[in-house]
Amino acid sequence: QVQLVESGGGLVQAGGSPRLSCSASGSIFSIHVMRWYRQAPGKQRELVATISSGGSTAYGDSVKGRFAISRDNAMNTVYLQMNSLKPEDTAVYYCNAVIFSLNSADYWGQGTQVTVSS
Repeated sequence: QVQLVESGGGLVQAGGSPRLSCSASGSIFSIHVMRWYRQAPGKQRELVATISSGGSTAYGDSVKGRFAISRDNAMNTVYLQMNSLKPEDTAVYYCNAVIFSLNSADYWGQGTQVTVSS
């Protein structure tokens, strides 16, 4: 069974630079696109960043220039380096990946809370 597990969230001061990690485990053949989403209280889930299997990246307008997504294909892990954090970045951050396995599907992590204090 494939699982995605995020880590690295917590309470951060404005201007801080934490890094989130998301590791996939299980019977994985390959991982296609990997994404980070976030959802703030009372708001819709927002796409933060995307990285293809080849390393091409794309970002939401609200984080462009501040966040960086990367991946380690050998470790089946995706990272989100967050810089210059603002209180409005406070949200639950979710990892998402299209994974080819015995049960190929779009998988989600359980989410990790990031709270930015001003």
